[in-house]
Amino acid sequence: MLLDSASLYFRAFYGVPDTVRAPDGTPVNAVRGFLDIITRLVTTYRPTHLVACWDDDWRPQWRVDLIPSYKAHRVAEVVEGGADVEVVPDPLEVQVPVIRDVLAAVGIAIVGAAEHEADDVIGTLATTATLPVDIVTGDRDLFQLVDDARDVRVVYTARGMSRLEIVTDEVVVAKYGVLPSQYADFATLRGDASDGLPGVPGIGEKSAATLLAAHGDLAGIVAAAEAGRGMSAGVAAKILAALPYLAVAPRVVAVAKDLALTTPHTRLQPLDADRRERLAGLSERWALGTAVERISLALDATA
Repeated sequence: MLLDSASLYFRAFYGVPDTVRAPDGTPVNAVRGFLDIITRLVTTYRPTHLVACWDDDWRPQWRVDLIPSYKAHRVAEVVEGGADVEVVPDPLEVQVPVIRDVLAAVGIAIVGAAEHEADDVIGTLATTATLPVDIVTGDRDLFQLVDDARDVRVVYTARGMSRLEIVTDEVVVAKYGVLPSQYADFATLRGDASDGLPGVPGIGEKSAATLLAAHGDLAGIVAAAEAGRGMSAGVAAKILAALPYLAVAPRVVAVAKDLALTTPHTRLQPLDADRRERLAGLSERWALGTAVERISLALDATA
């Protein structure tokens, strides 16, 4: 099981009241909510291995160099020569180090990669895994990794933790009219305002799906537009006008699948005495209470 960590702790932050605080007044709603999300996932899906995939760089410069608008609306501060600062509510930002400490205490591996997003870590681990894979995320960009043949699916959280959706090949086709292997090209054509991807003006979801059904992939669509066949003159004109965008966008939209990752121990195990003591100290300091008790029980059941 691969967790899109930021997607989940943002969900936890907004789903648990910020009146949940430690004795010193520090908010811990995201910490407790994130622990409860993991508990629910472990209890429901019984993964043998779990990785919290991390955004070591939430807006990699190489993606920005290709499409300057990429996530631009989420930038709080531009950092010359380093990772830009994302707009994150202050009460959540102070909790992220606590989340990392608690994950380490319970033995859940955290894996990131320099100059890459959690999506890229997920893409690499999902592609190289020898086990079935569940990707837990609220980001539909990761639908491009769904692969029934390799037993890779998405546990989609967009409708809430009480209404989780299992996304398979069939679900992607039913939702969008494209195969998961076509989803990155589909997203490139359609665009995504939440990521600052403009898409091809005048090409929406329905048009993108129709073009991919007829021509297979983005290269086939461009070739058909250049040859003036298989689409109306108006659609061909839109594709040709967007060629500079289409030349770079696929590299931005496609998740990396070949990162050189250092993956620590990922098998879930019951807590040993040392981890219990460490977790008890964190629980007392941050008033994590029943959230720690619940995840401890869930891990004990993995024996």
